[in-house]
Amino acid sequence: MKIKVIALGKIKEKFLKDGIDEFLKRLVPYTSIEIIELNPIEIKDENLTQKILEEEGEKILSNIKENSYVITLEINGKQLSSEEFAQKINEITMSGVGELIFVIGSSCGLASSVSSRADFKLSMSKMTFLHQFARLILVEQIYRAFKIMKGEKYHK
Repeated sequence: MKIKVIALGKIKEKFLKDGIDEFLKRLVPYTSIEIIELNPIEIKDENLTQKILEEEGEKILSNIKENSYVITLEINGKQLSSEEFAQKINEITMSGVGELIFVIGSSCGLASSVSSRADFKLSMSKMTFLHQFARLILVEQIYRAFKIMKGEKYHK
């Protein structure tokens, strides 16, 4: 199964890039993973936020195939433990899906069209993090999920 992470914006901080790259490297023996960075649209007028989210949504949806399994990262999504997350990925893998896509929206959120396309909505935490941290935390948890699924040692 191929995994894609579709994210709005580029990671600028070196320490975040280094962390993401480290987990992408660690994932090589387990799965094929690709990060697609889309340019967010700058919001100059708060009254246009919904319109801009929908425009960003069109960009996101254009990168998703009809038969892909889509997990969006959303504030109101379901929170899972690392073990439950591993079980979810294993279920998706066993269902025969060829492509699993994670979507990380902009700091303003996701378009309703993207949220509606989701097969599963995931919340990382009730806490608020810097938006750029989401990508690092996600790839680390994907790596941890594969370690759990393979019965390999991982830290709790």
